[in-house]
Amino acid sequence: MSRPVWQRVAVPVVAILVVVVVATAVLGVGLTRRAFPQTTGELEVPGLAGSVEVVRDELGVTHLYADTAADLFAAQGFTAAQDRFFQMDLRRHVVSGRLSELVGEGGLETDKVIRTLGWRRVAEQELALLDPTVRGYLQAYTNGVNAYIDQQASPSRMGLEYVVLARSAPGYEVRRWDPVDSLAWLKAMAWDLRGNYADELARGRLVGQVPLPQLGELYPDYPVSEHPPILSPGEWSPEERPRVPDADARGGTSGAVRAPAPGDALDPAEQGRLGEPVAPPGPTEGTTRQWLADGGVDEALAAAGSALDAVPALMGTGEGIGSNSWVVSGEHTASGAPLLANDPHLAVGQPGIWLQAGLHCRVVSEACPFDVTGFTFAGLPGVVIGHNQDIAWGITNLDPDVTDFYLEDVEGDRVLRGDSYVPLTVRTETIKVAGGEDVEITVRESSHGPVVSDVLDPVADLGTDAPLGGVETSDDYEVALAWTALEPGRTAEAIFAMNRASGWEDFRDAARLFEVPAQNLLYADTEGNIGYQAPGLVPVRRSATHGTPPGFYPAPGWDEAYAWSGWVDFEEMPYALNPEDGVIVAANQAVVRGSTPFLTSEWDKGYRSTRILELLSARTEEGPLTVEDMTQVQLDDRNAFAEVLVPLLVDLDLGHDFYAEAQDLLRDWDLTAPAEGEQSAAAAYFYAVYANLLETVFDDELPPDLAATGNSRSMLLLDELLARPDSRWWDDRRTPGVVESRDEVVRTAMLKARLDLTRDISKDVEDWTWGQLHQVRLEHEVLSGEDVPALVRGIFGQPPRPASGTSAVVNAMNWDASTGSFEVTSAPSMRMVVDLADLDASRWVNQTGNSAHPFHPNHTDQTRTWIEGGTYPMVSGREAVLERAHQTMTLTPAPPG
Repeated sequence: MSRPVWQRVAVPVVAILVVVVVATAVLGVGLTRRAFPQTTGELEVPGLAGSVEVVRDELGVTHLYADTAADLFAAQGFTAAQDRFFQMDLRRHVVSGRLSELVGEGGLETDKVIRTLGWRRVAEQELALLDPTVRGYLQAYTNGVNAYIDQQASPSRMGLEYVVLARSAPGYEVRRWDPVDSLAWLKAMAWDLRGNYADELARGRLVGQVPLPQLGELYPDYPVSEHPPILSPGEWSPEERPRVPDADARGGTSGAVRAPAPGDALDPAEQGRLGEPVAPPGPTEGTTRQWLADGGVDEALAAAGSALDAVPALMGTGEGIGSNSWVVSGEHTASGAPLLANDPHLAVGQPGIWLQAGLHCRVVSEACPFDVTGFTFAGLPGVVIGHNQDIAWGITNLDPDVTDFYLEDVEGDRVLRGDSYVPLTVRTETIKVAGGEDVEITVRESSHGPVVSDVLDPVADLGTDAPLGGVETSDDYEVALAWTALEPGRTAEAIFAMNRASGWEDFRDAARLFEVPAQNLLYADTEGNIGYQAPGLVPVRRSATHGTPPGFYPAPGWDEAYAWSGWVDFEEMPYALNPEDGVIVAANQAVVRGSTPFLTSEWDKGYRSTRILELLSARTEEGPLTVEDMTQVQLDDRNAFAEVLVPLLVDLDLGHDFYAEAQDLLRDWDLTAPAEGEQSAAAAYFYAVYANLLETVFDDELPPDLAATGNSRSMLLLDELLARPDSRWWDDRRTPGVVESRDEVVRTAMLKARLDLTRDISKDVEDWTWGQLHQVRLEHEVLSGEDVPALVRGIFGQPPRPASGTSAVVNAMNWDASTGSFEVTSAPSMRMVVDLADLDASRWVNQTGNSAHPFHPNHTDQTRTWIEGGTYPMVSGREAVLERAHQTMTLTPAPPG
């Protein structure tokens, strides 16, 4: 699987520095040890008002004890930099569009896109919106990071990566941290969790290439009758919610646009709001799908997609990005108190995304209100997922449609609006390139957002006077992106509000501020309550195409009827407190049956969430639930879709014992996906068949970059097609003159899978294991890939490991069939189970280790446990923390001057 250019930037210098790295290893990893953190004794930190105790356990988890909130966050900034500074520095270069300053011209394309999107510009505006107290927390964190930078002085003392990159960025000096560096990281988080933008682009490109009936089949409705949404009608109904007549404090709009959505027929009264306006003016005559099919648009959309693909996926990308979370009330548990579980499915890498920490005010008060433990982001103060002494919370991606593409009719620096051209907003950005000349780019923005099709080199001519709906237009189209994260907001403030919340109403108040990225928030407290809240900025707009939801296709930017008109009011966002059944599962499935408010049509199809519900129900019949039960549910890898496909596979006559040997593996298969063991060979064969089936059924009619991924939508598509043997999808268009049947295609996939596994593993089916195909590579964010010497990859990353699990199962070790590989592309980035009866009985595990320094004991120390499904105690009470203490250090105020 090829990697983006930005991840290959160090390759030219790596070969030169192999000798240096070898010498480092031989000499006792001297260069690396220079960057190891001090973890015992006393250390002066400028700006502290009092001493801060830093307690590290054997996993390198830091628990900080301070008298003031400012000292607490200063210590968090300092210790995070001790463990992860290069990761922090790399992230801020990426999100600020300054990667080229660090890695040279290899980062240029990324910088062009980020500067065009303007992530840091928006973060600068957000800083001014935040409550002064929160700005103080950010500044305290900044002071702590800068104290570390000053202490270490030289980049080589902050991370071995700087030694390797020294030749590509000669004379590189680490800039001081500032609060905007922390805020800009939220843009990367929002980007990777942004919703359906890839599908919207894909549909726009496929119009005219794939017949509309087939195109519609590629995006099946959510199967609401088989896979329950998060909340049932009895738990939340829009008719029961307060109706706010005017905009709320966020500019929200009550009465959001309705559209066909899970289990909800379109209300005729809403038709005018959903469909196209009567006799739309100008070039939008006819439906959007008609004028998309007229030509001259595919290239613009493809260019926009290519540009946006240059943005590094710092948290992950693709259909498998999601999460599991669930909460059960005390009526179902052995302790009589709630249990809450969470495992976000994000990118895999070394170091991992999360940094574990505890933030404790010695005396919790209004002035110092924090006593919170959980998972943090290096570079951002506070705890993102975890618990305090009163409540616990988990997060999964709500995944609303918060991005829309607008086709823009542009002449020079003017864009069509109605019947006339108006000026675009134009600015110049200068990108500094290490080892090269500065590069200037021109950024243009329409009223909808930045013109992303500008970012790449000039796009091929799109055709002269390309017609739209029979109306001639100017020569070419540009593509603008509307995205909620480009609206300044207060999400950073929400994190601190959640950290200090003491009950449900506090939690909901914090959720009001959690604008981008919109997430499912699960809740439990020590009083026995459980709850759910959907927060976030969700745009209100109308569909540009009859019979489709808003944002389903790119819209004509020149017609302001399709512009965003506000946000869904927070009071209309679904929520529930203490549902009658005492169970809430949020695993990226549809939130509610209806479509008010309209959130998206691109939900995960619910295989994981339904399986979690089934497992919880089955376990409660056996007895009260425990923390261990929750952990075991997180590891479940039974594939519900296989229940549909396997009966057909075992019934087909393959005509030869050689092929039947593999087929026979499925007869006793329990539908799980272990990396090894007696069921593993059957799993390997099934997924090889599945990959071949996807390639034959879909990829003959789709562009290579839009091939089927094999995740939940692919499963639902095949599920529906298996019941329709005469569907045109079964025919392989690469065999003209021959029309294949369903059974012929399935049989061919089985034969090819047998041959593939014979070639790749062994002729003897007993030798096959799923783990030989399905492996996870925890590689460094920059120094990775086959073009980097193995010695260097081994120092900065980890070797590939066999992995249980698969796509669209609870243990979501996702792979992407479109890559031609079974390698894990995203996975549980951590696992956590919180016991509200005894918080110190909670459990957690990280994907890698807390340290980003090669050779450090905490660099990779949690990975084996993570792979094997184990966890560690997640202690938070001071007595329990001290019992597990491994190293203790005191940060003290530095003398004046």
